[in-house]
Amino acid sequence: MLWRMARRAFTLIELLVVIAIVAMLLAVLLPTLSGSRESARSTGCGSNLRQLGVGLTMYLGQHNERLPQVRVNDAGEPVAAPDGNNIGALFGGKKGNLPFYGIDQVGAERRPLNEFVHEGDIPPDDSEDSEHFELPIFQDPADGGVNDPFLLSMGFDTSSTYELLGTSYNLNDHALDSVPGAEVYPTLIPKQGGRMPQVADPTRTWVLGDQPIYNHDDGGDRGQTWHFRRVQANLLFLDMHVDLANRVPPGVENTTAQYTFLPDPRWLEQFDP
Repeated sequence: MLWRMARRAFTLIELLVVIAIVAMLLAVLLPTLSGSRESARSTGCGSNLRQLGVGLTMYLGQHNERLPQVRVNDAGEPVAAPDGNNIGALFGGKKGNLPFYGIDQVGAERRPLNEFVHEGDIPPDDSEDSEHFELPIFQDPADGGVNDPFLLSMGFDTSSTYELLGTSYNLNDHALDSVPGAEVYPTLIPKQGGRMPQVADPTRTWVLGDQPIYNHDDGGDRGQTWHFRRVQANLLFLDMHVDLANRVPPGVENTTAQYTFLPDPRWLEQFDP
């Protein structure tokens, strides 16, 4: 006689217990996985900054301690110093989408740091290839764009600063201020262009960082919580070391325990009325 083994199904209570255990495990594991992903992105950004630092060192050596700078007139067209205004985002990267400050006019060919960090040909700005040319070293893996009400109201896609400006990074060309639309305090690039000023402590003065370092510029909040959902910036300092996840405090704070925008502690005094 053949005996059939009866199949025992899970009861509802047993299923609920299993689901609860799985939910508990996910609750424990997901923050860890998310943290690991954020750490990997931050590390990737640090790698970009180190490579950009190598190129920047070569650039400074060939240009007499003059940081890469592009000046544009009111129409966004490049001009020679001392005319126009320096636009920090144009130091390197690709052609961006923003139709202001020369961002969508000055492409990879005329962004000066590019030839020091890119191997191979760079297409001319007036060529069709320029519109599709990519420079991944200028894209922060954690780039979360910018929450700018003015740009959003005009219909711009601000989800990626790399796409918007052509780079996720910016030079330390001006200090934070509370005046919208103006750069009141030039720092490592003089107002009329030219060489860097003498810097008191290269280990604390940053030279290149991702865009959240300017999150509170003009007295606002651009919502750039790229790293660990907080306003933090990865920075390359003038001695060419990289420091990750520097907290960017709210308001206009140009010097913190971790970094400074200023060439020396008394730098801003020269701009007092």
